[in-house]
Amino acid sequence: MKLQQLRYICEVAKHNLNLSKAAVELYTSQPGISKQIKALEQELGVDIFIRRGKRFVGITEPGQEIIKKSQAALSEISNLKTIGSEFSNEMSGSLTIATTHTQARYALPVVIKLFREKYPRVRLSLYQGSPSRIVEMACSGEVDIAIATEATSLTNQLAMLPCYQWNRCVLTPPRHPLLKSKNISLEEICEYPIITYDFTFTGRPIIKQAFEKKGLKPDIILTAVDADVIKTYVELGLGVGIVSMMAYDPLRDTKIRAIDASHLFEPSTTGIGIRKNAYMRGYVYDFISMFAPHLNRKAVEAIVGKQVR
Repeated sequence: MKLQQLRYICEVAKHNLNLSKAAVELYTSQPGISKQIKALEQELGVDIFIRRGKRFVGITEPGQEIIKKSQAALSEISNLKTIGSEFSNEMSGSLTIATTHTQARYALPVVIKLFREKYPRVRLSLYQGSPSRIVEMACSGEVDIAIATEATSLTNQLAMLPCYQWNRCVLTPPRHPLLKSKNISLEEICEYPIITYDFTFTGRPIIKQAFEKKGLKPDIILTAVDADVIKTYVELGLGVGIVSMMAYDPLRDTKIRAIDASHLFEPSTTGIGIRKNAYMRGYVYDFISMFAPHLNRKAVEAIVGKQVR
């Protein structure tokens, strides 16, 4: 049994049994992958994949367990390499982060600037996507950490580090009637077309639940994954926006106004998700504490330790 064979079966599974894509990712040939997988199956005495001619069309029941164990083994081997790398050079390496547009645009810039100043030799990569995609990337090991709201708690493969709570505001054009309200209500908001986040993003279910609890049916005319897009359409007068409070900057957003709506919606918690049992370099702990100062290395290890057990 070779590590290369374990990588082959994991990569084939990752690419939905597409040998061509797996071969490109692994810098090898399709026949080479097929030959090595067949050799592994013969050694183990079971078929890992279901075949139709030369094509893989499914994964057998024992194959699913073998792939799962192989992924775990490769992860542990990666941890060993990381440990060696950290002790040989603690100031260089790589850090990959997956997050949403809101976090990337409004919460992370200052943190990333500080991190780059302290660790100029660490290669930093930032990926944006939907919460579900972010979690998927963290679980598969494509990224080191995921930063998202609520979504990191949807899987038991990640340890979740709560960072901070936030709430929402209502955006309007200047001189909008809602700006005269002393204590804005959901009923008042429902009098106008609403522009807010796509249902897969940033706490949208909390917004929906708040209206449903009051028996209200808001007229949501437009949804977007990007708060800046929502602000643009509010500026055009198409409706009022409901976005994260952090997405509004009075110095930049001079063509719109914000009304605090934290009394109308349940707060959301942004967290960092990391793979359970993953080994983290020292600078990853530093990044986490820069983003959430209460999460020093000792606190992170304590939280992760409880969630792993």
